[in-house]
Amino acid sequence: MCGLEVRIEDNQIVKSRGDKENLNSQGYVCRKGLNIRYHQHHAGRLLYPLKRVGGRFERISWDQAINEIAARLKAIVDEHGPRSLALMGGGTIACMSQGLFSVGLLRAMGSQYFYNALAQELTGRYWADGECFGNQNRHTVPDLEHTDMVLMVGKNPMMSHHSPRARKHWPAFAKDPDNVLVVVDPRVSETAKLADIHLALRPGTDALLYRAMIAIIIQNNWQSQAYIDEHVSGFDKIRPLFENFDARAAIEVCELDYDQVVKVCRLFTTRRSSHESDLGVLMNRHSTLISYLENVLRAVCGRIGVKGGNLFSTGLMSGGPTKVRNRDKEALAWRTAATDFFPITNLYPPNVMPEEILNDQPDRLRTVIVSGTNPLRSFADTSQYEKAFGALDLLVTVDIAMTETAALSHYVLPALSAYESYDAGMQPHGFPDVFMQVRHPVVKPQGEQLEAAEIFTRLADALGLVPEIPEKLQAAADSGDRLRFGAELMAFVGENPNAGRAMQYILAKTLGRSIGSVNLACQWSRLITLPPWAQEKAIRAGFTPGPTIGDELFQAAIDAPSGLIVGSVDPDEWDHFKAIATADGRIHLDVPEMLEWIEEIEPARELENLNSGRDEYPLIMSSGLHFDGNANTQMRDPAWNEGKTYHWFRMHPDDAARQGLEDGQMVRVITEAGREEIELKIDATTRPGYALMPHGFGLVHQGKKHGANANRLAKNTHRDRLAGTPFHRYIRCRVEAV
Repeated sequence: MCGLEVRIEDNQIVKSRGDKENLNSQGYVCRKGLNIRYHQHHAGRLLYPLKRVGGRFERISWDQAINEIAARLKAIVDEHGPRSLALMGGGTIACMSQGLFSVGLLRAMGSQYFYNALAQELTGRYWADGECFGNQNRHTVPDLEHTDMVLMVGKNPMMSHHSPRARKHWPAFAKDPDNVLVVVDPRVSETAKLADIHLALRPGTDALLYRAMIAIIIQNNWQSQAYIDEHVSGFDKIRPLFENFDARAAIEVCELDYDQVVKVCRLFTTRRSSHESDLGVLMNRHSTLISYLENVLRAVCGRIGVKGGNLFSTGLMSGGPTKVRNRDKEALAWRTAATDFFPITNLYPPNVMPEEILNDQPDRLRTVIVSGTNPLRSFADTSQYEKAFGALDLLVTVDIAMTETAALSHYVLPALSAYESYDAGMQPHGFPDVFMQVRHPVVKPQGEQLEAAEIFTRLADALGLVPEIPEKLQAAADSGDRLRFGAELMAFVGENPNAGRAMQYILAKTLGRSIGSVNLACQWSRLITLPPWAQEKAIRAGFTPGPTIGDELFQAAIDAPSGLIVGSVDPDEWDHFKAIATADGRIHLDVPEMLEWIEEIEPARELENLNSGRDEYPLIMSSGLHFDGNANTQMRDPAWNEGKTYHWFRMHPDDAARQGLEDGQMVRVITEAGREEIELKIDATTRPGYALMPHGFGLVHQGKKHGANANRLAKNTHRDRLAGTPFHRYIRCRVEAV
């Protein structure tokens, strides 16, 4: 999402740099952005539709591919029912528009099974926020502009870049003598090196630490009682769980200094403090409970919805009135047949998919459409995924490259990349503004690739899911007058109410074809249908009130390739508590599932669980370490790291010495799920008993595997009990010399 300027020679990206005109990133860019030419141009790019015939792929036409896939999809769903079909992926950070089209196809076929990478990381937080704030899409972010203390848990933005202009912001924040940065992380991370206080807790004890911190605050009567009385419900119900809790014993299990933790608690309750966390806790033991406890900590300290604390996002597409979540309506959502998981924000956890395929139930998964993701390297337990995908009746992959997942597919459909197509991103620009960028194509495709949204439109059409387009509507689209087209479109839907269900495909076949981009047509439709509260934000940003404001926004975004501010609120008048969607408008802490779970987080019980399995697997491995040289599976050509080494298994000197291992030698890492060989790096920044392995390696490029695949070491059944998120940051392992 960072703005880039690229140099093009002979239709090739030869150089990229940060775009200083981009209001959001202001010229900031990470090493991945500087090397996107390796993402765009490499030997594994898909150019034409492919069909598996025997043990190899054959090039086929788009018509053959679409018609055959549609026929097989229909036959399987007709015979086995809609529960036999699932969508995996359906969109990427860089190519977001396809989501509406891929999910629309899934729903039109009668299936609810939408699996997405967000459910690999964030759905525990979504669920907890739904319980506390009344809607699963209400989340808070630190007010970095006004905070003077940040409590950062399980997050390393100096490497993950998962905050605005991270490597400029955090050193500056840390150097300011008026600020306090507290980092909670088992290792001395790059961000921890900047911190005023580093709590190097024992891996897997985050929930215990949070319960202890809340207990310390309540037992010392440091909570913000006035804030609680005005904005919080259920505090009296949860208070007994902390009042008599042995925080000192808990901190001892966390292997931290009690007085230092007390100091952090006091700072957090007396300063203009904020809090944020990331995958270090979201992919760890007790993930969903931790997200809930984070809300409890912020709420009892009065740090939600206040200046310098944690604020609700001010997006243009979200943030308006919503219905309160109703628990009883969960019954309307399917539960997975074999594993009994329900969806969170309509997403099912990828960790359960292998079990949903590899069973004997009549309604097992038989068909999976994969778009914009690579389960064979991106999700836990590669071995189980290989076995499961090999058992499918139909596997279709839509992607830009011949990924490991594509290589197992029956059909592979080539999509345009982020640099060959239009698409848009819209995100908060640091409260109170909303930033939008329509990215323009900068290179031309060198094959027959299509926008992924166009691919799903063609499939929907072949399945008979798109109504016939009247000539009058098509003529309006071709006229170049978008407002005329909008009027004709509304008239058509008014006369054909069922057409609304296929609106995205109608747009694709009309406006999308006339302007040459389905993605652009999708963005136009989103902007012209902005609700009144969103239009008010756009007006404050300088756009003209009235019925044409959406079209004006669209044209302005097209004309500003570096992006622009499309919405704003008055920070002095904006009431962040309006975002809370509970019936009483208050933060709810009385969540039955969480109260039962909290009672389990007790020092003696946690110590016993933490030591379980230690004899066979003495080390705890964190899978997914961020470094400059990893990039999920998007940078498939290893040449982007040529001359640089990032792919190591990092182990503390004491652990290496105990086994007689030396820096630079090859070791074999063994877990319950599998084994991988990797070079050892002895690293004193980690702690004894805690090892680290980066993600995004083990990719097959031109027939050769490069590096070790961390996901082959992660067992898919080791996951959060409620959200199904994997324990990537807590994998028991042992290491031996090769």
